[in-house]
Amino acid sequence: MPAGLFINHGGAFLRRFARIPNSGSPWKCAFCLTRDGKALKVQRTIFSECFYVMAMDELARVTGDKDMQAEAAQMMDQLVHWVRVDPSGLGKPQLSGDTPVCSMAVPMMLLCLVQQLTEARSGEEVDKYREVGGWCVKQILQHLQRGGTAILESVSSEGKELPGCAGRLQNPGHALEAGWFLLQYGLENGDQELQRTAVDKFMEIPFLTGWDKEHGGLLYFLDVDGYCPTQLEWSMKLWWPHCEALIAYLMAYSHTKEPALLERFSQVYDYTFSHFSDAENGEWFGYLTQQGKVTLDFKGGPFKGFFHVPRCLYMCEKILDSILNKQES
Repeated sequence: MPAGLFINHGGAFLRRFARIPNSGSPWKCAFCLTRDGKALKVQRTIFSECFYVMAMDELARVTGDKDMQAEAAQMMDQLVHWVRVDPSGLGKPQLSGDTPVCSMAVPMMLLCLVQQLTEARSGEEVDKYREVGGWCVKQILQHLQRGGTAILESVSSEGKELPGCAGRLQNPGHALEAGWFLLQYGLENGDQELQRTAVDKFMEIPFLTGWDKEHGGLLYFLDVDGYCPTQLEWSMKLWWPHCEALIAYLMAYSHTKEPALLERFSQVYDYTFSHFSDAENGEWFGYLTQQGKVTLDFKGGPFKGFFHVPRCLYMCEKILDSILNKQES
């Protein structure tokens, strides 16, 4: 089957089955579907819907389908409403003992969508998204805590450090991914201070604290005070943080030409392609022990999909091409 036809079939399948109106909101999407389109699981978060927007908007660009583009924009409006106005449509009850928490993943994901939805476009819709992008940047920067020495995964709704292990939690991969989102936003808007913060704080700090000096690779979770994180997989090495580190450091080097950033890229590259990549059968393993041994040998599953690896390889190839072309000219 030609690739274009396959992609169109995938888009049609998602538009027919992914949204599940009986979930309490007409815009809620299933996290997992059966082969014939029956919903298996729905999450009480925004992320299934975010990836739906990403897919529909990109496919609309390729096909010129205006209805698909409009649907992506409508769902984006709903996402912004859930995040900034009223989250009740997500289906998550507000429990009496639950403290409101701001997870860095939420403004990160919205900023990623803003950057896609505004790319090579203009008009009132783009201006609206730019306002959302500015809000996302402010929210992400709140996670720079302890006098600018640590990136914390979650903060209070007032942007303060939370008590206990939840407040001390760090995710080096998320911080590095946020770093290149912020760098890209800073470059697009001519914000040099934000560009510097993206590199010095959101890339360098999590890399220096998260890199396993004994075995190599990025640890999955850390406790900012050095205690053992409560996440059982904290010491594992996962594929996607290394993908994000490759993008982050190559993007940073391409704009700063600082040799140390290229060295970081090379360091991550050497570990990644000697541990995750399956040279014999193709694709990447996703889950390694702290010592770097494959612990789960499947290539795809509920959380390791066709996203981080191809995005990483595509973006790194584009950045490398740009660097080489500038050197030749």
